[in-house]
Amino acid sequence: MFTFLDQNGCKCELSFDRGPFEIEPKHVLVFVFYNGKWLCTINKKRGIEFPGGKVEPGETLEEAAIREVYEETAVKVTDLKWFAYYNVHETTPFCKAVFTGRVERIDEFVEEHETLGMTWLTSEELETHPNLSFYMKDDGMKKMLQEVKHHERQW
Repeated sequence: MFTFLDQNGCKCELSFDRGPFEIEPKHVLVFVFYNGKWLCTINKKRGIEFPGGKVEPGETLEEAAIREVYEETAVKVTDLKWFAYYNVHETTPFCKAVFTGRVERIDEFVEEHETLGMTWLTSEELETHPNLSFYMKDDGMKKMLQEVKHHERQW
């Protein structure tokens, strides 16, 4: 278990063990690596971040991950693999299930209400881009990127 404070001062826990978490995941986050770059969405309020969001009633975590990536980026992902749990202790604590996925296809983006579409960033750009979302800068994200980079060569 990796524990840290996020940019908002909330205690967070990151686990790469698949066992049960104290809070059932109701959010998803997806890492997609394609042609040497990471898929990111451009959130209108927060800036550049990995795609993800809330699970809707009746959806599995995997269905939510596929839907959220597509809604935010117009990228259809497949071959989802569970990667981590990310627990955030805000006023109302929540847990994200983190997945990796592969690109099946890239469609033309039609602007939605939260995002301006997709952007593809190298690993170096993920560390230095000036418009990163707050959560892309915390120690948990750095730890997840260290772990997921081991998989880059396999993709």
